[in-house]
Amino acid sequence: MTRPIMATIRLQKVLARAGVASRRAAEALIAAGRVRVDGRVVTEMGTKVEARNSRVEVDGLRIVREQPVYVMLHKPRGVVSTMHDPEGRPSVKELLADVHARVFPVGRLDFNTSGVLLATNDGEFSDALLHPRRTVPKTYVCKVQGVMNPADLDRWRHGVDLEDGKTRPAKLKLLRHEGDKTWLELTITEGKNQQIRRMGDATHFRVMRLARTSFAGVTSESLPPGRWRYLTLDELKELKKEYGVPKRVVSPPPMPLGLQRAAAHASNTTDTHGRQVQGARRPAPERREDSPRHGGDAPRRREDSPRRSSELQGPPAPRSRRDAGGPGPRSRRDAGGPAPRSRPEPGATAPRSRREPGAPAPWLRPEPGATAPRSRAEPRGAGPRPKRPRREG
Repeated sequence: MTRPIMATIRLQKVLARAGVASRRAAEALIAAGRVRVDGRVVTEMGTKVEARNSRVEVDGLRIVREQPVYVMLHKPRGVVSTMHDPEGRPSVKELLADVHARVFPVGRLDFNTSGVLLATNDGEFSDALLHPRRTVPKTYVCKVQGVMNPADLDRWRHGVDLEDGKTRPAKLKLLRHEGDKTWLELTITEGKNQQIRRMGDATHFRVMRLARTSFAGVTSESLPPGRWRYLTLDELKELKKEYGVPKRVVSPPPMPLGLQRAAAHASNTTDTHGRQVQGARRPAPERREDSPRHGGDAPRRREDSPRRSSELQGPPAPRSRRDAGGPGPRSRRDAGGPAPRSRPEPGATAPRSRREPGAPAPWLRPEPGATAPRSRAEPRGAGPRPKRPRREG
């Protein structure tokens, strides 16, 4: 029985997919003799291995391929879109430090350009979205110096001649004019180096502000600059439908709890048009001073409230009448009322109740010296029944 032929890939690509290092750094590991394949040290570049069946080790530790991760970062201005910068400038590596896997950016954004930047550890995903044949749309909002007329807009739509060739036709929408400046929304399907800024210089409309709002249909809505999130399941399905990647769609892992709270409480979040977006915290409405809640003619502000400001608090309110004006009445008996009931002291005889069980009612008690009347249950004697004394008057 013949063994089925397995697909082979380059060794440095296997190391990169496992999250060991980038492809260039993986080549340095191979050249240093730190990589073994099935127990044999490999130093030759371009060596191909079977990713599923070959045992690949780095410094004696076997590597395992990571699960694919797909991230969208809202890159701010003043950050380079590389994992390392020789000049020491801030990079996206610091912004993606909380991602549980080693990811790299899909494409690049200029140092002074903000907006959507995808990151992943799936090389096939990145290559598919960056290939010129895919014509992946990228939408930008830009502000240029000067007032563009319809002829200038058509020139950008039909293509601008650059040093490396003419640009492809683009979708252009005029947003507004602000004095001698113009705001545009531009969608291109190619990724030449600094293409939009070079288009502005070629047509004498210098680009002053540039932000990417969408990449392959993934937007940065409700995500403040400097934050990231995993691509949703619906976004991954749509990417697979349009561009064939990722090969396998899986549910994204949960976001770290700290990032969830930070995103939920992000304040002053606006879109590229200066409008507040969903998820941003709006300032609380101001409290009206003439509100009937305050009562009285002179309204009281929040900062004047003793509950809100400890500096304006006066002496504490009296807790009892005695604290308010000296020794007040300590009980109802002192104030002139009836004495409250109290428990008898130990050893003292408890007072009898008003009516003990079996005792006659007060209105039936005989007067001193009088004969107590017989009860109905008591049998009569043989003698005559005594007569009742008559009342005088």
